[in-house]
Amino acid sequence: MRTLANIIWFLMAGIWLWLGYVVAGILACLLIITIPVGVASFRMANLVVWPFGRTAVPSPHAGAMTGLANVVWFLIAGWWLAVLHLVTAVGQAVTIIGLPNAYVALKLIPVSCFPFGKEIVDKHQAQAWG
Repeated sequence: MRTLANIIWFLMAGIWLWLGYVVAGILACLLIITIPVGVASFRMANLVVWPFGRTAVPSPHAGAMTGLANVVWFLIAGWWLAVLHLVTAVGQAVTIIGLPNAYVALKLIPVSCFPFGKEIVDKHQAQAWG
């Protein structure tokens, strides 16, 4: 079931969201100081292209700079990626098949706004960790 949901997501929304994250990553990598933001964008692109069965959890290795990095991320890419998720959710909610996709698009908004200090893991790992 998870594979089918991922295939439907990929065809209906994943490609476009992935492209948004890749563009954000490329733009962020233009300046040396924002390269970590670009790397985070590429990491998030990996999540949004195939989200079912994976989740973002707080990282135990998050450092003191996580908050500052999240502010920089939000100013550079987070706010418009959140808008992209919102537009995707509204478009997906039009059809019955798209309702689970709309829910996932909305669920990814907090992670798209503040990705630093989070790790992308399999849902089974997240449940095992508590």
